[in-house]
Amino acid sequence: MGKAKSARKAPGPKPKPNPFEVKVNRQKFQVLGRKTRHDVGQPGVSRARAIKKRTQTLLKEYKERDKSNIFKDKRFGEYNSSMSSEEKMLKRFALEQQRQHDKKSIYNLNEDEELTHYGQSLADIEKLHDIVDSDSDTEERGMLSAELTAAHFGGGGGLLNKTTSRGGEERDQAKSRRELIEELIARSKQEKRERQAQREDALELTDKLDQDWKGVQTLLSHRKPRAEDREQPQKPQADTYDMAVRELGFDMKAQPSDRMKSEEELARDEQQRLRRLEADRLRRMLGEEGQRERPKHMSADDLSDGFILDKDDRRLLSYKDGKMNVDEDVQEEQDGGAGGGDSEEEEEQEQESSGEDTEQSDGADSHSDLDSDTDSEGDQEGLEGGQLPAPRKRCGGTDPQAQAAARAELPYTFAAPESCEALRSLLGGRPADEQLLVVERIQKCNHPSLAAGNKAKMEKLFGFLLEYVGALATRDLPDLSVIDKLVPQLYNLCQLFPGAASEAVRFVLRDAMHDMEEALDAKGRAAFPGLDMLIVLKIAGLLFPTSDFWHPVVTPAMVCMSQLLTKCPVLSLRDVVKGLFVCCLFLDFMSLSQRFVPELVNFLLGLLHVAAPDKPALGYTLVHPFRALGKHSELLLVSNREDGATWQQRGLPLRWANGLPAHTETEANHARLSCVAVALALVDRCVMLYSALPAFQDIMQPLRVVLTEHLDLSHPQVLQEMCRSTLARMGAQGQRCRPLVCEKSKPVPLKLFTPRLVKRKRKVKQLVNSLATQEGEWKALKRGKFKR
Repeated sequence: MGKAKSARKAPGPKPKPNPFEVKVNRQKFQVLGRKTRHDVGQPGVSRARAIKKRTQTLLKEYKERDKSNIFKDKRFGEYNSSMSSEEKMLKRFALEQQRQHDKKSIYNLNEDEELTHYGQSLADIEKLHDIVDSDSDTEERGMLSAELTAAHFGGGGGLLNKTTSRGGEERDQAKSRRELIEELIARSKQEKRERQAQREDALELTDKLDQDWKGVQTLLSHRKPRAEDREQPQKPQADTYDMAVRELGFDMKAQPSDRMKSEEELARDEQQRLRRLEADRLRRMLGEEGQRERPKHMSADDLSDGFILDKDDRRLLSYKDGKMNVDEDVQEEQDGGAGGGDSEEEEEQEQESSGEDTEQSDGADSHSDLDSDTDSEGDQEGLEGGQLPAPRKRCGGTDPQAQAAARAELPYTFAAPESCEALRSLLGGRPADEQLLVVERIQKCNHPSLAAGNKAKMEKLFGFLLEYVGALATRDLPDLSVIDKLVPQLYNLCQLFPGAASEAVRFVLRDAMHDMEEALDAKGRAAFPGLDMLIVLKIAGLLFPTSDFWHPVVTPAMVCMSQLLTKCPVLSLRDVVKGLFVCCLFLDFMSLSQRFVPELVNFLLGLLHVAAPDKPALGYTLVHPFRALGKHSELLLVSNREDGATWQQRGLPLRWANGLPAHTETEANHARLSCVAVALALVDRCVMLYSALPAFQDIMQPLRVVLTEHLDLSHPQVLQEMCRSTLARMGAQGQRCRPLVCEKSKPVPLKLFTPRLVKRKRKVKQLVNSLATQEGEWKALKRGKFKR
């Protein structure tokens, strides 16, 4: 057996290494006495061992590099399926006791002993659901009830366990601890309320006594001075400093003002005010204003004792068969008298209300202060439900004029429109001020903070307003005044919902660009868009920042304007007006960023080209959409020179974009001269805007040639003066760009493959000595050969 065990314990022979994995480090020279290491190695085995070690160390650290802590589940037996739940609990309890035993201090403080009071543990006494605190009143401080004292200090257990009797019979079961504590709390609160009532009564009596004492004190102040008072010396009067200190003590302290309301509270108040006004308007429209009670004027010294009893309304009260019996005749007389009195009072109230209604019908908001709380709340409920308030019984006659005025009055509350057609029905046929007021009231009645779905409604309202503005611009006579007043409302909605506003404007721009691409594919050219698209481009520059390097709305708008100036041919005066409007938009967009727009300069050059009479030789090159020769190459040329004398300088009306109202040749020539004047003004703005560019002279060279050589000299004096001032401003700017010149410097030689020599004197001497020694030995060897 021993041999067998020793045979099993003996390690087996080591496996032979793979000869292809063994690396032998050969030595060039063998040195006696030197101990060599790592002559024979196994790189593969060493690499595998290193990789395994790095996996266990570096990989673990790499995975936990961003973790600040590690969760370790130290619950005993949590993942041990061989142990039952009872065994786990017993083992955990033993470990917890052992841990607490290890944490005890070395000093014996009798921590294991349990303190009791009348046989009850103090730890159990402290586990009360609600602590019955003693009263903190100043009059009875230190006086505790007997039950409270017994419960906390002496015999608490006996008090809580005793039973009480009701109606001479003892209860079968003792009250629970919680019920007894609740009874104690309720009793202590009742006693506290009684003491509070007594204290308030005492304070009232004290105030009354003070008031009575003041009345008595006034009588005592006029008593004659006694001899003792006369003999006492008078007190010295206070100086100015003491008087100033006392006055500062009686100064009024600053009182806190009301806090500022939040945006949600202001919107809620405005909505309630509009609802009250709308309820009052509906009431007046239905003729129910006369039956509302109005407060009568009362003077400051009115004691409300001016009533007069018309008759004796006392009745004889008797009972018959257990029921009250009233004389029928007396009751009829009283009913008749009461009815007559009511009718007279109603007539008087009707007369008073008719006079007040005429005064209130003048203003829209003058009647908002006369609504009672109950009526306004009822009317608000009716309006929220989408129903009109039910008609009430009139106490007097109706006023047709007041009803007609109420019907003609603009409603105060509006529901948010669900489509553009609904918005047009609300705004159509109204003047500009009323349209603006309707849009404002729609926003106030549907503020996003008032309801959950109002945000989506207001986001849609921006798109509907933008579409409505486009519809106003496409009319034969565009209503530009209404559009001008609706732009601030678009700005307010854009500030509230910038994402929805930008998406709505981008949708319009995308649609316009898509139409232009379809026209280019079908016809090879695209016409200028209508006035609605031009106004959308203008609104985009007003609502969004134009100085950003890139903007999700302004950048597509600028691309769209560039496409209009390069791909839309100028075939009529209406196209000239639209092109000039786009040029004005470009200059407004670039007023802050001062970016160079070549499309703008090229379009102005083309407009001045079509206004020149003689163009035998051009000193510049025209690009699309203008041509040097053709049908429309003289579009702005004035046919009659005498019409220039009657022309007056003015701006181009925007309504000309839908069509010129010119019916005669003279009016057409005046329109051409106005277009040339606007083009010259825009060229002057470009000169001032791009004067700081290094290539300013090269950019403005074609415009200088047109203004100097090709512009008609028969134009009015105003245009010639504008041309000369622009040329003078161009000449004032010097040449800013410099030609490219090579720098004057020695040429750098090419790198040669020569050895790098480092001057070290000692090394050089050693080399020279070694060479001399070698040469001497070689000569000696040579001489020896010759001797032999």
